[in-house]
Amino acid sequence: MGQHTIDINDTNFEASVINASQPVLVDFWAPWCGPCVAISPVLDSLAEEYKGKVTIAKMNVDENAHIPAQFGVRSIPFMALFKNGQMVDSIVGAVPKGKLVDMIKKVL
Repeated sequence: MGQHTIDINDTNFEASVINASQPVLVDFWAPWCGPCVAISPVLDSLAEEYKGKVTIAKMNVDENAHIPAQFGVRSIPFMALFKNGQMVDSIVGAVPKGKLVDMIKKVL
């Protein structure tokens, strides 16, 4: 977990994401996933840049099976953007920072 991101799990997902007062970008990841590790600093930097506007959360798919299955996570890294309790966008893979910024800007 980065310095500015939050760690979420199956238990606190509803409180941290569904009931959040601001948009939440959830990174579904695993420690053995090279692209997941590679994009982690990008997500931490986005968390710092958008502090107070968007929450960047990370969910380890090895430790949490229920929520990733609920949202059809088949490949990681899988970033899902939630607003007002609904998943409004998603993207798969270690994409360039600009693609994530574009996704975030749609909900601000």
